[in-house]
Amino acid sequence: MNHVLVAKEILDTMLGYLGFAVSIEVDPSRDEPCLHIFTAEGDFLIGKDGDRIDDIQYLVNRLLQARDPSAPRIRVDVNHHRSMDEDQLLEEADRVAKRVLNTGQPAKLPPLNSYHRRIVHNHFANHPQVKTWSPSDDARYKQITISQKNPPP
Repeated sequence: MNHVLVAKEILDTMLGYLGFAVSIEVDPSRDEPCLHIFTAEGDFLIGKDGDRIDDIQYLVNRLLQARDPSAPRIRVDVNHHRSMDEDQLLEEADRVAKRVLNTGQPAKLPPLNSYHRRIVHNHFANHPQVKTWSPSDDARYKQITISQKNPPP
């Protein structure tokens, strides 16, 4: 079973029933497969701060995993909104990390959802001088603290 093609069929059917005229392309080049939606109605599918695109992605993955529990997680993007948003997030995280290295003082990013926190933590996972940390509570949005791995004495 080609999970990406099944996810594409699920997404196309779902959006078709909702009355959206879309084109969906598969991008297997990332860490996880991505379905890119191209449409003139992108703002409606993206929603406020990307909340609708998150919901669409969640539904596609739930329906896919109901068919095959071993299916990989599929990313959904609309008119490259998510990609541009993630690039901006990592640029901001890099600016904060540079400030941390220059001042020696830890700094916090604005509150982020779990998806965005994972992106930032993975971005700095192998960084030689910077480490990230976020609290382990049950809050939906949490701040990430960026600090030096080995601060000078």
